[in-house]
Amino acid sequence: MSPAKRTLLSSLRERVRQIERPGSAHGVFSLGFAAIDRALPGGGLARGALHEILGTGSDEEDGALAAAFAALILGRLAEGGSVLWCLASADLYGPGLAAAGLDPSRLLLVEARRDDLVLWAMEEGLRTRGIAAVAGEVKRLDLLGSRRLQLAAERSGIPAFALRRWKSADEAARWRAVPNAAATRWRVGALSSRSEGNEPGVGHPHWRVELLRCRGGVPACWEVEIEDGAGFVSVAQRLANRPLAKEEGFSLARRSAGS
Repeated sequence: MSPAKRTLLSSLRERVRQIERPGSAHGVFSLGFAAIDRALPGGGLARGALHEILGTGSDEEDGALAAAFAALILGRLAEGGSVLWCLASADLYGPGLAAAGLDPSRLLLVEARRDDLVLWAMEEGLRTRGIAAVAGEVKRLDLLGSRRLQLAAERSGIPAFALRRWKSADEAARWRAVPNAAATRWRVGALSSRSEGNEPGVGHPHWRVELLRCRGGVPACWEVEIEDGAGFVSVAQRLANRPLAKEEGFSLARRSAGS
């Protein structure tokens, strides 16, 4: 094969990789934990891409765990600017976000009663200078709406997070299965806390984090424990799909309000 053909073939292969990994042209950001990063193309979440986060069971209605997991991620991104959070009801709990590592003073909140307005606000945020990341709570997320967000994220290099939240189990069942264009899909569920001291059943928050879909990556799951109110996080030794060495841990340090 001639040098020109080899160069062309290499270029085509790289183009295919970029198509398979939307947003990869803007690089990735590490979640800070090797085992999770390894499951993601390029060693982290794509910056210029849409990512979807779901809860499980009753949490699909209140969205607490999805919001907490998003806060863990957004807290790392907020160092580069403000975070735009779009939602139908202003029920975010500031101290909870701070405990997860997201400084509430970094938030810009947009309240919109309909999903189409939330998606519109998210798309506008992806075009706005000074925004480090965009999050939005929505019930309906179809191919058209999600594709618009994905394209806007690819153009700007700003990551977007769609937090799915429904009013009932029936509504969740109806809309959860509708396909969308998100590059990754995560599901977070609560596990029983490990007891500490003399208080049975009282311990650090304990989650099961599942990577359900990842273009160019491998689905996987982990058990994650929030070790204290400062937002320090570790991954449990006993994982759902493989063991984990003790030294493989990560922490997301809390940012104090007003810092």
